[in-house]
Amino acid sequence: MILSRDEARRIAVRAQRLDATRPEGLVPLVEHLTFLQLDPTAAVAPSAELIAFTRLGPAFRPGEVQTALETDRLLYEVKAMDDPKQPPFAMVRAVSDLGLHLDRMSRWPDDVPAWAAWLAANDAFRVDLLARLRAEGPLLSKDIPDTAAVPWQSSGWTHNQNVTRMLELLQGRGEVAVAGRIGRQRTWDVAERVYPAGVEIVPEAQAKPLRDAHRLRALGIARAVLVGDAGEPVRVDGSDLDWRVDPEAVGAPFAGRTALLSPFDRLVHDRVRASDLFGFEYLLEMYKPAAQRRWGYFALPILHDDRLVGKLDATADRKAGILRVDAVHEDEPFTPAVRDDVDAAIADLAAWLALTVERRDR
Repeated sequence: MILSRDEARRIAVRAQRLDATRPEGLVPLVEHLTFLQLDPTAAVAPSAELIAFTRLGPAFRPGEVQTALETDRLLYEVKAMDDPKQPPFAMVRAVSDLGLHLDRMSRWPDDVPAWAAWLAANDAFRVDLLARLRAEGPLLSKDIPDTAAVPWQSSGWTHNQNVTRMLELLQGRGEVAVAGRIGRQRTWDVAERVYPAGVEIVPEAQAKPLRDAHRLRALGIARAVLVGDAGEPVRVDGSDLDWRVDPEAVGAPFAGRTALLSPFDRLVHDRVRASDLFGFEYLLEMYKPAAQRRWGYFALPILHDDRLVGKLDATADRKAGILRVDAVHEDEPFTPAVRDDVDAAIADLAAWLALTVERRDR
């Protein structure tokens, strides 16, 4: 099978639910996308909420993610590794998919010897921590005594953060879970009080191909290294990369729209795919000195129909009640129609945030 780049892009946009037909409901959306990435940066909006808003539109309200996590228990938070090329990151998943992960989680982190060795050296600490949670949970990490025999060694900010590292490792094993949040701080409890009872655990040999298939369904078309043998092999005209495609996504009708994406959005997260299929160059620049930024601290990629056409440099100043637009970077000069659509998307974003647009780019 050979696809044109136009068709490959449209498959990707449709699969990520960014075409003109909006999905209905937060939980079904997460089930389709497989997860929403969490990140503490909220220069415009928290990443999970912004990703949901770009799909669901104004029907999605801030706070729905937290309700689904903490009240309805239809979503759960985990720090996990879905992309073998990326380090672990925090995400929200659907509880309906939990059974596809539990068998793998039960053996984690056996494939990371240093982490497994640290757990083994601190088994008494693990037992103490679990007993404390069973007796008093949910708890903040600061309320759990550090009884580590061997401190966590790191060259980064996690050095000697023994309680937090133990909690995250036990979360990865499915023994503890995030019960909720107080502000940005996680509360922790034993997993059996957070996850529903009676989850059917799918053996890893069957679960992995199912996860790969779900990931490909969410991406539409993906580099083979990221989705295993899911879908079918495909060539994209003019591309030298090895691709897999969801066969059910090929040939479907397409109607596009304009959307302002989170930098963590899965349409753009694979920078190799974004460059090859969309010709889109992007780098999250919040860690760069201001003078070295090309597009802004937290620039939002701009999708128009089946193309990524630019970046929006904007900041939500909630105290002042404004969405400050410093620049709209056009990868190629916008037509008047595209400019109008981008302006409308900015206005929609501001309305969703209950802010007034302040343009500093004109």
